[in-house]
Amino acid sequence: MPATKRAALVIWATAVVVYLVAVFHRTTLGVAGLQAADRFQINAAALGTFTVLQIGVYASMQIPTGLLVDRFGPRRVLTVAAVLMGLGQVLFAFATSYPLALVARGVLGLGDAMTFVSVLRLVAAHYPPRRFAALASVTASLGAVGNLIATLPLGLLLAHAGWTATFAVAGAATAAYALVVALRVRDTPDGEPAHRSTATGPREVVDQVRQAWRVPGTRLGFWVHFSTMFAPAVLGLLWGYPYLVQAQGMSPAAASSVLSLIVLVAMVTGPVIGEVTGRRPTSRLPLVAGYLGTATVIWAVLLGWPGGVVPTPLVVIAFGVLSVGGPLSGVAFALARDYNPIRRVGTATGVVNVGGFTAITITALSIGLLIGGDAAAADATAFRVAFLAVAAVLLFGAWRTLVWWRRARAAVFAADARGDAVPVRIRRRPWDIPAEQEAAAS
Repeated sequence: MPATKRAALVIWATAVVVYLVAVFHRTTLGVAGLQAADRFQINAAALGTFTVLQIGVYASMQIPTGLLVDRFGPRRVLTVAAVLMGLGQVLFAFATSYPLALVARGVLGLGDAMTFVSVLRLVAAHYPPRRFAALASVTASLGAVGNLIATLPLGLLLAHAGWTATFAVAGAATAAYALVVALRVRDTPDGEPAHRSTATGPREVVDQVRQAWRVPGTRLGFWVHFSTMFAPAVLGLLWGYPYLVQAQGMSPAAASSVLSLIVLVAMVTGPVIGEVTGRRPTSRLPLVAGYLGTATVIWAVLLGWPGGVVPTPLVVIAFGVLSVGGPLSGVAFALARDYNPIRRVGTATGVVNVGGFTAITITALSIGLLIGGDAAAADATAFRVAFLAVAAVLLFGAWRTLVWWRRARAAVFAADARGDAVPVRIRRRPWDIPAEQEAAAS
């Protein structure tokens, strides 16, 4: 392997570990949620606030993170991220009150927010555009290892080592890894300029965000991310385990196994999706549309099943298919990479990443509010009503994705007609004509 490729691989692998750890910390409440409810003496709405706060911080920090990455480089941002996640998890380990635990999850969410955008910025700098989609999907799939560790292994550690020891050790190890990141990661290949943004003042920063948002490809990426990744994330982060145990009557071990299965499916399908979409960019949005249609049918079955208790094999299949939305959301980042200059890729990626986590925040909060009362007492009927929030967010996201798919295609045709370079050449379809007419009139 040439030295440059080997160096790029080492840098990417070092950064991916930070993302893996971030996903682990993010998803710990998927298994520890009921213990958290007991430890802090809280109800379902308060338990949901943990996830809403953490993901809300994550979503609100995506654009600032993109700006920070473009301005200061991903190495510095990743180093700070590891320190913050470690401190947040250590604080969570020793917290005995609900307010202090909320502060801990907020700090954890702040560090988590800085990871994925930084890793993708490194990929954009060290690898050619044709490899971006594949590596972004592999990154997401490897991050799913963190989710896997946060299911069965974490459950075993909590049962044997206890709450404080488990989370304290995880936090300390994360903070220590910041030194590895600082020493091993480089923002760009040796000899190449940093491609950093020069935006410093508030007006310049706002203008950079506005420029990224105005690009139809960025806007399309936002809605693709919004509609594809939120449902499996909500299930894995908090509500999948209680749903399987309390609504579907599974044992805790069986529920953990189902959650582990959907992570494994995401890990396997991620690289395949990345390779296919990298080689055939025109397949990206048809795959997204196919997933959204399938997900709509799945939720109709789960929510409409008589009595609310769905046969176990069907639940397993449903969770497995829904998990494909996680790796498929990588299409959104490929869109941000393709349609923005390298100096603005971090900002555009942050804008796109807001989409999915905004959907997660809305859905997780809505489920908690709809269940209400004691989370441990919710039954199949309560979950069926609460999960209507998932269906509503899915349908809204699918509609906005369709709208911006048409507009993004119209922008590509207009750029091609002007003689501008376009990253992906697409064939004009009959349904493109109205969108082109709308774009010309605006």
